[in-house]
Amino acid sequence: MSTKTQAKPIFAATLTPHRSLTPAGKRWVIGLVAALALVPGVVFYLAGAWPVVGFMGLDVLAIWAAFTVSMRRGKLSEELTLWPTSLELKKIDAKGKQEVLTFVPQSVRFVIDRDYNERVNGLWLKTETNRVALGAFLSPDEKLSLSKVFGTALRKARH
Repeated sequence: MSTKTQAKPIFAATLTPHRSLTPAGKRWVIGLVAALALVPGVVFYLAGAWPVVGFMGLDVLAIWAAFTVSMRRGKLSEELTLWPTSLELKKIDAKGKQEVLTFVPQSVRFVIDRDYNERVNGLWLKTETNRVALGAFLSPDEKLSLSKVFGTALRKARH
């Protein structure tokens, strides 16, 4: 929340990517993949093709790495707060590094990119010199919902 004013904001939202797999779920999936790789691994080892076991271990390691990267990216977030006199966008990356951008509601344009089926592909905050993506990790339906409520709030702040 902004320290500029104690008043209630016109609009406030915290945007986070959807992640259906929890850390406990990740452990279960990796354990299951490792167990399923163990069965043919033993068969290949007993048949004398022991190098195959190492490659199957690399497969498990690759799946673990992919889940780890995905879960780390799930820690991204954006906090969007609209006050009568300012618009604040706080971007927090996966490592916790924060970047705060401040705009004047009267001078910022809210741009919505759509595809040929009229689905929302991208949301942007645009000034004369800058163009900032908003909620790039959101699904098209979430972007559509955000565009409706935030667009209405931004119009309200301008009047």
